[in-house]
Amino acid sequence: MSTLWSKGLKADALVEKFTVGRDRELDLRLAPFDVQGSLAHIEMLESISLISSDELKILTTQLKMIEQEIESGEFSLEDGVEDIHSQIELTLTRRVGDIGKKIHSGRSRNDQVLTDIKLYLKWEINAIKDEIVALFDLLQMLSERYKGALMPGYTHWQIAMPSSFGLWFGAYAESLIDDIYMLNAAWRVADQNPLGSAAGYGSSFPLDREMTTKILGFGTMNFNSVAAQLSRGKSEKALAQAVSSVASTINKLATDAIIYMCGNFGFISFPDELTTGSSIMPHKKNPDVWEIIRGRCNMAESLPNEISMITRNLPHGYHRDFQLLKEVLFPALDSIHEVLAMTHFMLSNIRVNENILSDKKYDYLFTVEEVNRRVLEGTPFRDAYKEVGDEVNSGMFHTKGEIAHTHKGSIGNLSNSDIKSKMDRALLLFETSAK
Repeated sequence: MSTLWSKGLKADALVEKFTVGRDRELDLRLAPFDVQGSLAHIEMLESISLISSDELKILTTQLKMIEQEIESGEFSLEDGVEDIHSQIELTLTRRVGDIGKKIHSGRSRNDQVLTDIKLYLKWEINAIKDEIVALFDLLQMLSERYKGALMPGYTHWQIAMPSSFGLWFGAYAESLIDDIYMLNAAWRVADQNPLGSAAGYGSSFPLDREMTTKILGFGTMNFNSVAAQLSRGKSEKALAQAVSSVASTINKLATDAIIYMCGNFGFISFPDELTTGSSIMPHKKNPDVWEIIRGRCNMAESLPNEISMITRNLPHGYHRDFQLLKEVLFPALDSIHEVLAMTHFMLSNIRVNENILSDKKYDYLFTVEEVNRRVLEGTPFRDAYKEVGDEVNSGMFHTKGEIAHTHKGSIGNLSNSDIKSKMDRALLLFETSAK
């Protein structure tokens, strides 16, 4: 296997295979970001006279050609080449000759890879953000559509008080805003340029790190070169926490959907083709999609701990342990994209039972409504509570099934426009962090 860092000694094949692991496979997704980092780096090298303007033009042209090949799927990692970073540099050198070897001046594989990862994480965060916004918009639309459809609310899994589908859908919409805050925190951790920190102790070249920070679109830089290397693992963990937060929201929604699909509830349903059947029971319509979503979310919620365990007890500087972070994080990112897409797809096809409360077993939902009605007429709360309680115990409680909720965030005042404004303000945080 060809390694750019080779000192002429051939590594034992078993050691090489073990230490490389899945890097060749996983690093392919870093390819476009490696080119971006290299383009910024050579522009900076020309500004400090480490390469000429003619060399910059040649290198830039060829790197952009490689970038196009990556985008079209024509670029691949050759057998015997260690990783995608080596492949790009080797391909460049083959095409332009010795000037291709100048591209690595002033940087180490450590800050090169760290820059790629941070650019990639920012790209993933943006993609997840957009998927959350699409799901938020759908939930808000469903909340408005079904704001008049009442349903039971539960505490301790006991029938409690009136709720509504508008309130239920709207709750998950607003909960997604918390996940946007978490994503923005991850963005801010990743949005710091490590390029120029080299192997962790800087460079004797007069590097212009402000220049590469601006070119690459980072909001700021990791100023201290050791701190830049300390950010390895921290950036991944910050995104893992955000992914875990998203998973927590979707997990609860999936569990609700599974329960509400149950024949004992019958609150919601889906087209037959979105459910699965039984090998022996013809009537079954199983919520397999939601169960897989729930399981995937449970896996995602373990992600921060996995990353913590990989990176704990490490002193400052680079360690090969960091390579394992990709094996944990990258598949988890693929999974959360699929979870968000399938959640959106399922909710786009949801069917709501709008006549749930016609069943007499839900009459006791309105005991609090009756207590409050009597209080508004002048009965002290404790007396009204006892009166209604006695009527329930004696079987004499009767209800008109009327509600009178008017405060913000209640059944009668969902405040969806306020929640939309809240989301808009949360999304603005990404714009301010980029300035």
